[in-house]
Amino acid sequence: MGRLFGTDGVRGVANADLTAELALGLSVAAAHVLAEAGTFEGHRPVAVVGRDPRASGEFLEAAVVAGLASAGVDVLRVGVLPTPAVAYLTGALGADLGVMLSASHNAMPDNGVKFFARGGHKLADELEDRIERTYRAHASGEPWDRPTGAGVGRVREYDQGFDNYVAHLIGVLPNRMDGLKVVIDGAHGAAARVSPEAFARAGAEVITIGTEPDGLNINHECGSTHLDKLRAAVVEHGADLGVAHDGDADRCLAVDAKGNEVDGDQILAVLALAMREAGSLRKNTVVATVMSNLGFKLAMEREGVDLVQTAVGDRYVLEEMKAHGFALGGEQSGHVIVLDHATTGDGTLTGLMLAARVAATGRSLADLAGVMERLPQILINVRDVDKSRVKTSEELATAVGAAERELGSTGRVLLRSSGTEPLVRVMVEAADIDQAKAVAERLADVVKSALG
Repeated sequence: MGRLFGTDGVRGVANADLTAELALGLSVAAAHVLAEAGTFEGHRPVAVVGRDPRASGEFLEAAVVAGLASAGVDVLRVGVLPTPAVAYLTGALGADLGVMLSASHNAMPDNGVKFFARGGHKLADELEDRIERTYRAHASGEPWDRPTGAGVGRVREYDQGFDNYVAHLIGVLPNRMDGLKVVIDGAHGAAARVSPEAFARAGAEVITIGTEPDGLNINHECGSTHLDKLRAAVVEHGADLGVAHDGDADRCLAVDAKGNEVDGDQILAVLALAMREAGSLRKNTVVATVMSNLGFKLAMEREGVDLVQTAVGDRYVLEEMKAHGFALGGEQSGHVIVLDHATTGDGTLTGLMLAARVAATGRSLADLAGVMERLPQILINVRDVDKSRVKTSEELATAVGAAERELGSTGRVLLRSSGTEPLVRVMVEAADIDQAKAVAERLADVVKSALG
C-alpha cells in the first residue's frame, strides 16, 4: 500500500478513497502523535477545523471533529474558509493543531485532509509518517487509549474567523487600492466571500464571478484552472485586472486589463521588485521551484535578485524559506508565500498585494508583469502509467537525454510524478513553441510506452 500523505496532505475521491472512517482515524492518530511529541503538554489541546464548500466536506468535517474530540481535543469549527485562513487562525488563536478539508484545485468529487502544526505551519514529513503508521496500526486492531468523562473534547463554532482573517489581510497591505476596478473569480470555493470582502475593504471596486458555491460547482469551468470567464469579464467591465483563486484559495493567478494571463512566475517577479523597493525582500532572494519559467530566472538575474530553486511543491519552497530566512517564494501555479504575513500560500493576500502594487505605481498590470518574458513552455499530463518508475526507467532516461541535447542551452526538460494526482507531468521549455511542443509530445509517448 502506498503512502497516504502526498505533497499536500491526504487526497482522494471522497467516500471512495477518502472515507469518513479514514478521516476519523487520521484525526485520532494525529492527536495521539502530537500528544506523544509533547505538543499538548501542560494544557488542554485545541484544534481549528475548516473546510471548502464541497458537499463531501460536510461529512468529512463531522468525522474529523468526532475523531479529535474523541481523542480529548477541543475543537473550534470555523466553517468554510480558505486554507491559509485556517493556517492563520491556528497561529492567531494559539491552537495546537489545524485541520483543513479540501482538495484545492481538484474536481468536486475529490477531497482531502491537511494538518497544520502549532503556529499554522505544515506538519513535517516525519510527523506525517508517524501519523500514518499510528493510523495503520490501529486500523488493524490495536486499541486506542480513549479519554472519558470530562476528558473528551468539546466542540464549538468560532464565528469570528471570517472577520479576523479579513482584518489580518487588510492590516498587512502596504497601501490601499482606491480607484481600481477588480474582477474576482472565487472558483465557487473557499474564497467566495473572503476575497471580495477583502478587496472591497481595501478600496477596490469589485466585480465577482464564481462566488456562488453550492457544494457541487467548485472549480467547475472557473477559477485559476479555467481563466476564460475571468478574461471575458475583465474586458467586458473595463477592469484594471482580474484575480482567480482555486478551490481552497491558497493560490492566485491574474489577468491584465486586456485579458492576458499573468501567472505565478510573473506575480512573483512583480512582488519581488516591490518588496525589494520596500526593503522587505530579505537577503535579496526569491525562492521558486524547478518548474519556474526560464524567463523568470533570466529576469531576476537582470534585475539583480538572487533566485533559489527547489523541488516542485509549495511545502518545499516554504522549507527553503524558513531554513534560510527568505521572505518571498512561490510556484508558477500561483502558490505565493509572503512569509512575514502568512505561513502558507495565500491566494487572497497575493491578489491584494498585486493590486496594491498596481495602485501604488500607477502602472498597468501588463506593464509591471512585463519585467519578465515567458519562454514557450509545454506541459503534458500523462495518465494511467506507473509514476513510481519515473526516476528508474532507462528507456525514459535515454529519451530525456536526447531531448536535452536537442534543446541545448535555450531550453530544458522536466519529468516528475504528481504528488497529488495519479499521473506523470512532462514539461518542455524552448525558445520556439513548435519545438517545445514536438519534444514534449515525443517524450509523453515514451512515458506511455515505458511506464504504461
